[in-house]
Amino acid sequence: MDFSTRLWKSVSRLLALVLAAGLWSGAVCAAQTEGIEIRRAALTERDEGYVLEADFDIQLTPTLEEALAKGVTLTFLFEWEILRPRWYWLNERVAGGQQSYRLAYQPLTRQYRVTVGQLFTSFANLDDVVRFISRVRRPQVADSGTFKKDQTYQAAVRLRLDITQLPKPFQVNALASRDWNIGSEWFRWSFNGPP
Repeated sequence: MDFSTRLWKSVSRLLALVLAAGLWSGAVCAAQTEGIEIRRAALTERDEGYVLEADFDIQLTPTLEEALAKGVTLTFLFEWEILRPRWYWLNERVAGGQQSYRLAYQPLTRQYRVTVGQLFTSFANLDDVVRFISRVRRPQVADSGTFKKDQTYQAAVRLRLDITQLPKPFQVNALASRDWNIGSEWFRWSFNGPP
């Protein structure tokens, strides 16, 4: 009888451990699905100069979706830079910049509106908005003669929610909560100038 009791306690502890590990891994997977991940980025030479293309995987948190539905404007910031590494000094910044995407929900028309610079586009659902923001095409980030022959350059891109553009009460919450701080890490790659 004593052996069966000890066996049962050992089995129950093992089951509890397996269950806890399953719940923990499920929480980790859920946390990884929310946020911004970069899928690919490339710098392509065209007739007018170099064009930057980047594709992101954006998963909004339920908190962000709720805030958007209640009228809070979300601003996503796409940042990019191109550096020329130097062994004898700091890296030289060849090109760089940022572009903001302001996302707002219009309750009267039940449409989402994305503003890029002075231009805006309307969408019927949030999935289309996310798809639009996740495909960044930045025309002419550098002229054709910008990159020197046989030099190595480093490019980097990222996309993040700009919490400094939120209303002040939300900025306080954003500092304390992961639900508001979504963004990709810097994605870096090297390339060579024209031969």
